[in-house]
Amino acid sequence: MSLLLDNILTPVVLCFIMGMIARWVKSDLALPEAMYQGISIYLLLAIGLKGGAALSATPVEVFLKPAIATLVIGLLSPVIAYAMLRKIGQRTSIDAAAIAAHYGSVSVVTFLAAVEAVKRAGMNPEDYLPALVALLEVPGIIVALLFVRSEGSQGWSKALHEVVTGKSIVLLVGGLCIGALCGTQKLADVQPFFGAAFKGALCLFMLELGLVAGKRLKDAGRAGLRLLSLGIILPPLLGAIGVVAGLLSGMSIGGSAILGAMAGSASYIAAPAAVRIALPQANPAYYLTLALGITFPFNLALGIPLYIFLANRFSTWL
Repeated sequence: MSLLLDNILTPVVLCFIMGMIARWVKSDLALPEAMYQGISIYLLLAIGLKGGAALSATPVEVFLKPAIATLVIGLLSPVIAYAMLRKIGQRTSIDAAAIAAHYGSVSVVTFLAAVEAVKRAGMNPEDYLPALVALLEVPGIIVALLFVRSEGSQGWSKALHEVVTGKSIVLLVGGLCIGALCGTQKLADVQPFFGAAFKGALCLFMLELGLVAGKRLKDAGRAGLRLLSLGIILPPLLGAIGVVAGLLSGMSIGGSAILGAMAGSASYIAAPAAVRIALPQANPAYYLTLALGITFPFNLALGIPLYIFLANRFSTWL
């Protein structure tokens, strides 16, 4: 219970809750679109730079196994999600693939919240974790779209291009490359901007996400109880797989917990863009409500403490 409260009672999570409440009481609170886009660019580039600098100081043999584990998660997660959405959620193949694409990718903000929670728990996760975020962003989306490749999906190659050249991938991979080439010493000049202001920018970003999530929860009735339940069942299932994969690949307990949070998260940036192009007939009320209205709040409140608990418990068995 203390871990749960410690995770909720933080500025980042409370800003998200404030945004949801503001939406529910019909406040006129809103972030200007230009400001929201600017903050998202800032956060993604900052994550990439930090991960790249850490990657430059990490031996290949240390990073290789976690990278392989991450790719396996990216390939396995959409398969599990698709099967459960078809069997339990009773969705069409189009809607099941669209939702599975979101669970096959990763939520960058869930990753950041997990990093903060692990650090507050007294653990020091691996600095190269942002590189794993970049690795997990794309494969799951591709696998999910392959399920309906022969069933009339449109613009598949265009959707793939949208994902690979989208701002999240360009900024993460670009930042990783810049950070790896420059190293910690050369990045010291920009550290005050990309380091000290990071958490403050994240609070504003979470406020906007809270506003969006509050609106999505109002659409929950359209999805149906079977589908909504999967928005809570899938995160701990996929998260547990991520935790085990992290521990087996030699990651620390904290790093494995974060990998679990990444595996149990659902994308709401890269995946919606790809699905909108490749599967225009898929219902946005389903995949956006689950990703942002159900799974994201679940992970912030309950999922992340659960992954930390599982990492500690599984570490004694593996």
